[in-house]
Amino acid sequence: MTGVRVSTTAGVVRGRRVRTGDAEVHAFLGIPYAGPLVGAARFAAPSAVEPWEGERPATEHGPTPPQGPYPAPTSELLPSVIVDGDASLNLSVWTPEPGTGRLPVMVWIHGGAFTRGTHRLPTYDGAAFARDGVVVVGINYRLGALGFLSLAGAPDNRGLRDQIKALEWVRDNVAAFGGDPDQVTVFGESAGAMSIAALLSSPYAEGLFRRAIVQSGNAVSASDLGDARLVASEFTETLGLPPTVVGVADLPTDALQRAQDAVGLALVGDPNPNRWGASTVARGLGVMSMFPTVDGDILPALPIDAIRAGAGRGVEVLAGTTREEMRFFLVPSGLAAVVTAEMLPGIVGRLGVGSDAVATYTRNRPDESPGDVMCAMFTDYSFRSGTADLVDAIAARDQSAWQYEFAWPTPVRDLRACHALELAFVFDNLGGSAQLTGPTPPQDLADDMHATWVRFATTGDPGWDRVGDTRPVRTFGDASLGADAVVTDPRADELAVFRQG
Repeated sequence: MTGVRVSTTAGVVRGRRVRTGDAEVHAFLGIPYAGPLVGAARFAAPSAVEPWEGERPATEHGPTPPQGPYPAPTSELLPSVIVDGDASLNLSVWTPEPGTGRLPVMVWIHGGAFTRGTHRLPTYDGAAFARDGVVVVGINYRLGALGFLSLAGAPDNRGLRDQIKALEWVRDNVAAFGGDPDQVTVFGESAGAMSIAALLSSPYAEGLFRRAIVQSGNAVSASDLGDARLVASEFTETLGLPPTVVGVADLPTDALQRAQDAVGLALVGDPNPNRWGASTVARGLGVMSMFPTVDGDILPALPIDAIRAGAGRGVEVLAGTTREEMRFFLVPSGLAAVVTAEMLPGIVGRLGVGSDAVATYTRNRPDESPGDVMCAMFTDYSFRSGTADLVDAIAARDQSAWQYEFAWPTPVRDLRACHALELAFVFDNLGGSAQLTGPTPPQDLADDMHATWVRFATTGDPGWDRVGDTRPVRTFGDASLGADAVVTDPRADELAVFRQG
């Protein structure tokens, strides 16, 4: 069907009409928000878009940021779309009707451990949000070495700079698509959620969004600059080059990808803080080698510290996790199955806890295996404790934080309520996620969760009490609690083990 035309600051785009259920909405796909990533520009700050003459079709998604596919068994659970092209700094917009009103806006920042992902995955299709009166923008940003390798002579945090550039595009253009630039909610999961915590703390992102939804993230995933340079030295050593942007910028993308993969494997195989830096190992959760860096510019301080000091004041924040995040990583790989009670204290000792913590988690799970206990402890260490620290920092600052937990257990591979499971429910796109949700996920849960995200973006109130002197946590998908369940400070004895607040 013929789409409508919209004028942006760089030129006219023509989208296409799409149907979702009984509704018809408009999609504008693959719009560039920054210049192409060619040669040295791959390691520079994002450049301006070159204006175009005439009408640009925006009916198909654009290229994805350079990346490699997920390895097995992750590749069996998460889809991967990789499309080469220099114009990968693009975004897509779904809207009920361009130019007809000032609707709430939601900007999606995808996850993927800062090395993989794209907004063009089918799960992230924004048509259901547009159906429900929200203008949705999905963005790409540079990943891995192009986005986060800290090289002398190149600006740090290029991936975050891309995200800020995309938010500036939203500020300058979203009204033409029917959105209100003063009612922007950023939402993201995993690395996308960690990015949002970084944006909350960055002076460059101030005023670009009013609300934030942080799904399965934390506000501590940023390395110290010196440690990031250790990673860069490892990276360039594999290439036989000095740790500067000179030389590296001239390498083909596939060579950069091979070096990036080698560094990632080396870190996982030998998470030695003397080699990689203590902040890389601890804040990268032992698996991320290239992620945001406290550079004194885009990130003046560790995000949680900046937020506690007042950064991001006035932004309303909804944050939460899935109940059993780390089962996604530890169960399909077989690691959880081989853990014994004798092994457990040594494994979790790397988290900085001792036998008392193991005893607490084990006592609360009398019928579960040592591997299940390990999964619970790593979940709280990696995600739930950091989420609690973030919402408490927001609550102490201006009482505008809410917390949730996604608890519905998938029937797939004993993953239970694992990492990334909530995404299809948030986007109300259950049809394309059977590899993770199973064949018959509950539509009523998607209706509930999706409507909550819409309500928060529209009103700033998700529908339950904010975090303050107590911690009310809205629980989605726990059949034992029923619908609309709110639990005060769930599993507080376990949460206290890893709290930094």
